[in-house]
Amino acid sequence: MGRGAGRVFLLALSLLLALQTPASAKPKATTLSLPHFASSITYVIFFQEFPADPSALLQPITSQFTILYDFSAIRAFGVHIDEGFLTLLEKIPGVLKVIPGSLLRLHTTHSWEFLGLVKNGKETGAWSSAEFGARTIIGNSFQADGTAIPSGWRGMCAKGNDTAFECNNKLIGARFFSAGIQAELALPGQGEQPSKADVSSPRDYLGHGSHTLSTAGGSFVRNASVFGHGEGTAAGGSPGARVAAYKACYAAGCTDVDVLAAILAAVADGVHVLSMSLGPDTARDYLTDLTAIGTFFAVQSGVAVVCSAGNSGPGPGTVSNVAPWIFTVGASTMDRDFPAFVHFGDSLTIQAYPMISAANATAANQTTSNSSLCLPGSLDPTEVAGKIVVCVRGVIARVEKGRVVKQAGGVGMVLCNDPSSGDSVIADPHLIPAAHCSYSQCLKLLDYLKNPSGYINATDASLGVKPAPKMADFSSRGPNPITPQIIKVPDITAPGVSVIAAYTGAISPTELDFDDRRVAYNVMSGTSMACPHVSGVVGLLKTKYPTWTPAMIKSAIMTTGELEHQRYTTLSTPTTVANDGNLVQDETGAEATPFSYGSGHLNPADALDPGLVYDTTLADYTNFLCSLKLTQDPLQNLPVNVNLPSLPGNVSPPIDLVLPLFDAAGEPIKCGKISQGPYGRPEDMNYPSIAVPCLSGTATVRRRLKNVGGAPGKYKVTVTDPAGVHVTVVPSELEFGIGEEKEFTVKLDVVDAAAAANYAFGSIVWSDAKGFYDYSYGSGGSKAHHRVRSPIVVKTRCG
Repeated sequence: MGRGAGRVFLLALSLLLALQTPASAKPKATTLSLPHFASSITYVIFFQEFPADPSALLQPITSQFTILYDFSAIRAFGVHIDEGFLTLLEKIPGVLKVIPGSLLRLHTTHSWEFLGLVKNGKETGAWSSAEFGARTIIGNSFQADGTAIPSGWRGMCAKGNDTAFECNNKLIGARFFSAGIQAELALPGQGEQPSKADVSSPRDYLGHGSHTLSTAGGSFVRNASVFGHGEGTAAGGSPGARVAAYKACYAAGCTDVDVLAAILAAVADGVHVLSMSLGPDTARDYLTDLTAIGTFFAVQSGVAVVCSAGNSGPGPGTVSNVAPWIFTVGASTMDRDFPAFVHFGDSLTIQAYPMISAANATAANQTTSNSSLCLPGSLDPTEVAGKIVVCVRGVIARVEKGRVVKQAGGVGMVLCNDPSSGDSVIADPHLIPAAHCSYSQCLKLLDYLKNPSGYINATDASLGVKPAPKMADFSSRGPNPITPQIIKVPDITAPGVSVIAAYTGAISPTELDFDDRRVAYNVMSGTSMACPHVSGVVGLLKTKYPTWTPAMIKSAIMTTGELEHQRYTTLSTPTTVANDGNLVQDETGAEATPFSYGSGHLNPADALDPGLVYDTTLADYTNFLCSLKLTQDPLQNLPVNVNLPSLPGNVSPPIDLVLPLFDAAGEPIKCGKISQGPYGRPEDMNYPSIAVPCLSGTATVRRRLKNVGGAPGKYKVTVTDPAGVHVTVVPSELEFGIGEEKEFTVKLDVVDAAAAANYAFGSIVWSDAKGFYDYSYGSGGSKAHHRVRSPIVVKTRCG
C-alpha cells in the first residue's frame, strides 16, 4: 500500500536484481478495445460444482458478457456483465455466491543489519543456517545467478507482447493478469486507460514490484546506493531464493479479480510464499473479500501469505488485510537516517537563499490552503523564484510538491509535517534540494520565516539513530474492525521507512513524467516495504523447516517479535523496546501499543529457533468462521448445505451453511463437516495473540502449543497483567516431548473495570531453561533459551 506494491509475489530461493528497461521502452498510451456495456461490472460467481460450460449458463440471461478468468480451482469464474443482471446471476442453479469485483491499492540495505542477520559486515550464523532461503520460491525480473531452478516449479515465463522480456534461473517465472483492470476501466469516464504495453507484459512499469520483490528475495549486491547515498550491500531476506513475478497491479490500481487470478496461478505454479503489498482502503468481511477467499485457498495449499497492513494510519481501526490466515505487517523505522539540514540565516561558505512559506506565495485565483500544500498551480512564480519554499505535507505526493516548487522557479523545498504526522519523516528522491522536517521543528521554522534566509545541506546516511524502531505515522492501526477477538493490528512490524532496494528502469524514481532520471536502486517508504522484509524471513523458515505449515511459520515470527540485541533481566519486562532501551514510540513520541506493532518487531534470528509454535489448522479456521454467527453473522445470506452444530450462546436454531472458502482440494468449507472441535468462540482460535474485547467479570480462552525445538523441553509461563485484569494460565508449566502439542487455558478476571474500559495490554511468555536471566526461577535465577511471547488485549467496555 502507499508507494510500493505493483505485483503479487512469491518467495522462492534467491535475491533479485531488477531487470532494467531502457527509458525509451516506457509504454505509450494506447486505447484498448473491450466490450462496453451500459452499466457493466465485474463479478466472481461461486458454484457448488464448477459448470462444464459457464458461458451456457449466462447465454439465457444475456449475450452481453465476457468471461475474464476460469477459477475452477475454487469452483468459480470471473465475468464482465451488466450489473442489472445480479439478481438473475444469484438464481442460477448451483450458485453459492456472487461477489462484485473492486479496486485495491498498492501499499507503499541496512535493514538486515538492523534486524540482526548481519553483524560487523558479515552474515550471521542464523542467516546461513536457513541457507539464505534456498529452495523457496517468491515472485520479478532479476539477473541470473547460475544455480538450478528448484524441483516442483510448474510455472511459465509469459512474455505477452513484450518480446524483449526474459526469465532466467533467478527470475524463474513471470505472468500478468489485466483482464479485470481493463474491464473495470472499459466505460468512458472511469479513469485513465492503462497502456497496451503495460497490460500485455509482465514487466514492472511502476517500480513497486521490483522494490518489494528484491527486498524479499534479492541476491547480495555490493555498492548499492541511491544517488550515492546509503551505499552498502543490498540483499533480500532470502537472498538464495528463486523469484517469480505475478503482475496484477497497474498505474490505475489493482482489481481483486486480477489479484485472485494471480493468487490461484501462483499456487498452481508451486510457489512457497506470496508477498502481497496491496489491499483495500478499508477492511472487508472475509466472505465478500476476494483476496481473503483466494489466500485462504493458498494457505490451505501450504503457501504462506504475507500482506501489508495499509498506509491509512495513524487513526484507529484503519488496518486492512485482517483475515486471520494472512500474515499482516505494519511499518516502522530503522536506525538509519538520510539527514538534510535546514540552516537559518547566512553562511560565510555556502550561498544562502531567501526562504518563504508557501502560504505567503499564493497564486492568483488560488486559496492559501492550496498554496500551503504546494498543490499544482497554487504558487506565484514572482514570489517563489530563486527561493527555498516551505510546503506542508498532505493531499499530493511528497515528491510532487518539489516538482510544483521547481516549476514555479524555486531552488529548494522544506517539507513540513502537520500535527497528525508528528515526528515521522521520510527520505525521497526529490527533484530539487529538499529536507523533510517534523512538526515540532517546523513550528520553529515558520516562526523564523518573518525575515528569512538559509540553505539546505544534505549529508550521507547516518547510522545508529535512536530511538529505533519507531512506528511510522502512515502505518495502519488496530483494533481489528472486522473481528476484534483477533488482534491483527497488525501481526508484526518491520522496517518500512526509507528502504533502499532494486528499481525498474522503466520510470523515474519519483514516478513523475517530468523526471527523466533513471536509477538501479530507489528509496521508498510504506507498509509495502515492510511486507517483503517479513516475506524474506518467511522464506528462510520455509527452507529450514519445509514441513511447517504457514501458521507455524507465522507463529515463530510473531512470538519472537522483539529486537535481537535488546534483552531485559526479567521475563515480565515488555520486549517491545527500541535501541535506546525505552519502549517503542508512535509518531508523536508517545508509547506505542500492540494496536501499532502487533506482536512486536521482526526478529529473524530468534524466529529461526522459536522453541514452541501455535499451529492453526483448517478445523481451527472453520470453527472460527462458523463461530462468527454469534457476533456479527457474516453468513446470514449463504445457502443451506450441512448441519451447523449448536454453539454456546447461539440463540437461533442449528442451520445449514456453506462458506465460499475452499480448502486445498477445492472443497467448499462446511461448518457441519469439519467444525466438530470444542471451541465455539472466535477468541478461542489457536492464534499467537489473545484478545477479549468485551470482558465482563471473567472469561477463559484456550490455546495449543507445539514443541518444535528438536528435543524434549519444559516451559514455564510468566504473565504481565493488563491494567485492571488478573490473568491466570493453567497449567503454568508445560513439559513437551519431541513434536508434542499441548493445550492450556488463559483465564482473565476483571479486578478494576474502569482501568480496562478502553483497552489494556499485557502478555504471557513461555520460557525454557537456557538463555535469558529470569528471577522467577528462584535464587540466582536461571537462563531461558526460548521465549514464546503472546500479547494480550482486553476491554471491559463493550462496543
